[in-house]
Amino acid sequence: MKKYICSPKHLKAFSLQELLVVLAIIGFITLIALPNLMPLISKAKSIEAQQQLVFIHSLQKTYYYSHSKYSNSLEEIGYEQVRTVNEGGTANYLIEITEASETSFKAKATAIVDFDGDGVLNVWEIDQDKSLIEVTKD
Repeated sequence: MKKYICSPKHLKAFSLQELLVVLAIIGFITLIALPNLMPLISKAKSIEAQQQLVFIHSLQKTYYYSHSKYSNSLEEIGYEQVRTVNEGGTANYLIEITEASETSFKAKATAIVDFDGDGVLNVWEIDQDKSLIEVTKD
């Protein structure tokens, strides 16, 4: 019966230098690819703003059918702002109603995070006609 002993001479593995070279190459490729992916990340994050504003539109329409006017208050229409990432929550946008009257309203979603690091925050708006527009691109 043969005994097999794992000695350093028989153990097949990569050296530390080989692993460091591979990690450096992966890091370099990541640095090259990341700036190209930033617009996609910003676009994906903006979906949060769009969904929240469409929800605000629905709540405002419901309020309008009951009171024959639009409301200036998020609480009055039944909207509860999710805690933002600055407050330990998950929301990347701050939602607010910028104007409301008997016949119209405007709501705005302002990013609190600069997704691509260019110093510009993303802003979306919606009105009573469900016209959803991106006011400021990030």
